[in-house]
Amino acid sequence: MKQAFIALGSNLADPILQVKKAFAALDKIPQTRVIKQSSLYKTAPIDCPQLSDAPIPDFINAVAEVKTSLTPDALLDAIHAIENAAGRVRPYVNAPRVLDCDLLLYENIVQNSAKLTLPHPRMHLRGFVLLPLFEIAPQLILPNHGKIATLMTPSLIMGIQKLENNTHEHL
Repeated sequence: MKQAFIALGSNLADPILQVKKAFAALDKIPQTRVIKQSSLYKTAPIDCPQLSDAPIPDFINAVAEVKTSLTPDALLDAIHAIENAAGRVRPYVNAPRVLDCDLLLYENIVQNSAKLTLPHPRMHLRGFVLLPLFEIAPQLILPNHGKIATLMTPSLIMGIQKLENNTHEHL
């Protein structure tokens, strides 16, 4: 079984519920088991274009550690199926979303294909990914970027709010 980390995010249709349902759906992927789940974190929208006067809702973000015997591409297909089942649509880049699932890391594999880039190409720049990832894997070293603890600068994690009573660990 290989170790992988998956980021989850939602800002539509009851985002807390969407992320919790996504944790459960990850655990139902064949040949895959959720090992750890981070707390839920509330984050203001980043790089999310506002196309109307309506405010863009805050995001709920989290990270799961999984063990899987699927290939990275097959795991990506499985998490995209979870997004689609939740009703994910992509009307434009960085649109508000019911559910977003990103494969962040898969072992220490570095891959750059048309389908998948590992590690996730922007994860080291996103506090809303680094903070929950650090919570469940504080000793993690990101390929090409170093220790996760040194990547979490105050400017990256400013304004991210950990929601209480949302820590879950699978045994």
